[in-house]
Amino acid sequence: MFTGIVQDVGKVRARENRGGDVRIVIAFDRLRSGDFRIGDSICVQGCCLTATELLDGTFSADVSRETLSLTTLGDLAVGSSVNLEPSLKAGDALGGHLVSGHIDGVAEVVSITGDARSSRLRIAVPSELARYIVRKGSVAVDGVSLTVNEVQDATFGVNIIPHTQTVTTLGKLTVGARVNLEVDQVARYVERLLAER
Repeated sequence: MFTGIVQDVGKVRARENRGGDVRIVIAFDRLRSGDFRIGDSICVQGCCLTATELLDGTFSADVSRETLSLTTLGDLAVGSSVNLEPSLKAGDALGGHLVSGHIDGVAEVVSITGDARSSRLRIAVPSELARYIVRKGSVAVDGVSLTVNEVQDATFGVNIIPHTQTVTTLGKLTVGARVNLEVDQVARYVERLLAER
C-alpha cells in the first residue's frame, strides 16, 4: 500500500528487454537505500513494482508483459523521470489516500490551464472508469494522490499546486500525455457490495 505522496523523482538509468518482459534500473536521489530492501514494493509512476536489486543509489525492477500492456511503463526510455514512493509502513502518516499501485487504466491529459500559481489539468479517462470518479473524491495520477475538482462525462479536472509541480513529474506534463490512473478503491468495493444485493 502507498499514500500517493511522492517522495522522490527518479530517473530511468537502464532498460533491458528480457524475452517480452523488461528490466528497468532506476536512480533515486532523496530516498534512502536503508528505507527498503530487495523484495520490497516501490511505487513507480503509480505502479507497484518489486525491487530486485539495490546498488549505489539505484534499484532494479522487472516489469511484466501485463504491466507493460496496461500502463505507461512500456513508454519509459533511458532518462525518463518517474515518481517514486516506498511502501507504507505501520505508523507512517497517511497524507494522501490509500493507493494500491494497481493501475486501473491509462488516461490522457486533454488540457492544461493556469489557475493563479497552480495548473489546472483536465484528464480524459476510459469510459468504463468514469463512474468511479466523483467530485471531491480521490484519484492517483502517475502515483500522485489528487483531489478531483470537477467531473464531466468521461473527463475530470484537478489542480496541481506549485509544490506538487516541483516535487513530482506532473509539472512537466503536456497536452496529449498519457498517465497512469488508479481510481479510489473505496468506490470499487462499494460497487461490488451493492451488486451483490
